[in-house]
This record gives sequence, structure tokens and C-alpha cells, in this order.
Amino acid sequence: MVDDAMPPEPAPTRRKPSFPISQDLRGYLRRYRRERELPVTYERLRAFHEVIPLTDEDGKPTLWDTVIYDAAEMPALNEALKEVYALLKVDGDLSVMGHLYVDRVDFCTFGNSTPFRIRIVNAYNDNQDYFYVKKADASRVYGLELEHLLSPSRLNFLTHGTTLIEEHIVGIPGDIFISRWLERPELRPIRIAKELIKFNERCFVRLLGDMRSYNFVVLLTPDFDDWQVRIRAMDFDQQSYNGRLKFYLPQFFKENSSFAMYCVKHLRPETANQYKREEETLMLQRAQLASERLSLLLHDMARDPIAPIEKVHQLREQLAEHYGRSDYLRCESMGALVRQNLESIRRHVGRAIVPELVPE
Repeated sequence: MVDDAMPPEPAPTRRKPSFPISQDLRGYLRRYRRERELPVTYERLRAFHEVIPLTDEDGKPTLWDTVIYDAAEMPALNEALKEVYALLKVDGDLSVMGHLYVDRVDFCTFGNSTPFRIRIVNAYNDNQDYFYVKKADASRVYGLELEHLLSPSRLNFLTHGTTLIEEHIVGIPGDIFISRWLERPELRPIRIAKELIKFNERCFVRLLGDMRSYNFVVLLTPDFDDWQVRIRAMDFDQQSYNGRLKFYLPQFFKENSSFAMYCVKHLRPETANQYKREEETLMLQRAQLASERLSLLLHDMARDPIAPIEKVHQLREQLAEHYGRSDYLRCESMGALVRQNLESIRRHVGRAIVPELVPE
């Protein structure tokens, strides 16, 4: 985390426009088998006839509605949704999917993506899984792919035309973790604070914005002597759009204030800096392992106008001051700024393993 733990929070997020997937990005997605022929589109799912408000286990309303389709449409739609799930999980092998069925389709009007959530159930053991159908947006696709390449977690998603399919990201929503888990005695505070530092740095370097507590999840894994903690982003709508530097640092949102003060309480500045440097080194190692793929992605991202140029210029000036590097002032795109962030941490860590960005 940066020096001052709790300055004024970033301004509220305004609705971001949806950016179409460019021809270059579409070519990238085909090359890495993200772009596939799908039997269901987002537009087809919008043709529901009725909605039923969905409540939680306590009977309280949620942000989701269960949608109902015409009875004649349901059998074909359910089979098509199972085929999408098979593409996402087993490269389309339907031979291992015969015992699965679509239990429910939910729709959410909150946020930019207005997603559908599909619940898939195993008929033999009632095990449940989910996936999401959303409107394809170039910003979100860049965010998903950068998460896949630069974070510790792999991510499955598919695109087809104006449709985006995302797998479900398992974990405890950050706001629920704060209220129910943060102070539990069985969790070591140092491990939680360490992961918060690492997550903060991952978001900042790759310019993933608006990581309020309800936009990420916390995974708890029992280890032989303790619990391991991992934080994962689950909303990629605000990838590289905002012009304010602090918007890309989760510590500055009021929703995350408990987390920020938790780190201040349990970590010395020297230890926090150690964990930050550890994550920078790991990101550079991931960049090296996926150097060709990352270079192609950043090339396409640098040519894609996914943010107004005035926001790019605003952010480049703040990043140039933050890192003390005038190279940022030559950047004319968000993709170029992400690459400069990788170059900045390469210079700090001292390892020349960042792939070269193909010239525009």
C-alpha cells in the first residue's frame, strides 16, 4: 500500500460506456480459443416473459430476479446452455454432461453488464455450479485476460459476437468477509494483511479499478498449520477506464476501510514493502512465462480506444509522478500505460523479463 492509508476515497463510479470488441482483439481471442461459436447469445436470453424476485436464505431481496421463458422454448434453451457449460469446462465434450441440468436462470439489472447467471446442477449429487452470460465489452475482456496472465489465478471465459461467457469465481464476497470473518481468531491477521497488500499491488499495476469490497472475493484454504488467504477480483468492468490513480488502489475506497486499517494495525511499513515487492516479482515472472501472449494483448490494447484520451493523459501524469518516470508522458493509450507499469516494476525489481510491446 502507499504511504497514507486512508485519504479521501475515489469519487463514485459513473456508468462506463460499453466498448465493442475490435477486429484486432477478436483475432487475439480466436488465436487463443477464447472466441467460439456459441449456441446461446445474450440477446436470446433477454427474451424472457416473466421475472420472480430472488431472495436470500433469510428471505431478504437480492439484486437478482429469476426469469421465466416460454414453455416451448425451455427444452431447447436448456440444452443450449448445457452445451455452453461444456465448452467452458471440457472444451465442448457433451459425453460427460448427460447428468447435468439447468436449474435456474437469474437476471441482474445492477451494474453495467446486466448479466444472466445460470445455475447448473448435478442430478446424481445435487452439486451446483454457475456461469454468467453478459454483453461483451472490450474493457471487460482485457480485464479478464490480464487477470488470467498476471494474477495467481487462471480464468475461463468465452466470447462470440456481442456475447461474453464467464465462469463463476468461487469465494466469500469481500463485504461479507469483513463483517463475518475478518476478526475470527482462527485466521492469522498477518496472512490476511499480506494478501491485501498483494491484491492492492496487482490491481494497481494492471490498472483494474473500482475494487470495492463487493467486487472481489476471499478464498480460505486450510493448510497443515494454518489458513491460507487469497483475494480474487470478480468484476472487471472498470479495467483501465478511469483517469484517477487512486481509483486503481483498493485501499482508498470507504467500503475497504476496515481492510486498510487492518493492514496498518498488523503490518510494519518494512514488512508491507516486502510483500509488495514479492508480488511485483511474481507478476514479472508470470509476464515472462506468457511473454508472447502478453505482448500481443498489450499491442491490441494500446491500439484500442477503451478510455477517453483526456483520462489517459490525466492518468499518465499521475503515474509519471508516482513512479518518477517521464516515459509515461509519451503514452497515448491505456494499454501503453499498463506496459509502462510493468516496466516500472521491472526497474525496481531489476529483472529484464517484461515482453516488448509491438510498435503501433
